[in-house]
Amino acid sequence: MMKPAKNSLDIGVVVSDIKASLNFYQNILGLEFVGTVPLWFGIMHRLRFGTSDFKLIEPKAVPPRGAIGLENQTGFRYVTFVIENLSELCSDLQKFGIEFTIPEKEIRPGVRIAMVKDPDGNIVEFVERK
Repeated sequence: MMKPAKNSLDIGVVVSDIKASLNFYQNILGLEFVGTVPLWFGIMHRLRFGTSDFKLIEPKAVPPRGAIGLENQTGFRYVTFVIENLSELCSDLQKFGIEFTIPEKEIRPGVRIAMVKDPDGNIVEFVERK
């Protein structure tokens, strides 16, 4: 069994347009830019959310896209950010013209969610628990 060294997970996302992805995750969502790391197949742009690293991979050659959407193929399908200001964030995202796949809604008492698409169509979920 694994023994965690920190109380969070890190994720790497291969992107087709690093400028659009950095704008979305850093400027619109507010993730903190940590730095870049050269890789054998491109450049990793490290962003931070809490204690999690959100790694945007700018590949030397952009691979083909997979199916977009939660139910369209197997594998990791979305990332979740647990936040404290869902309504405020959703309002800001609407002003930026971000496409919602699930608008803000309560899914069970005390738990509200919303889901959007990032620049590559990846699903990003926001959860607020009260």
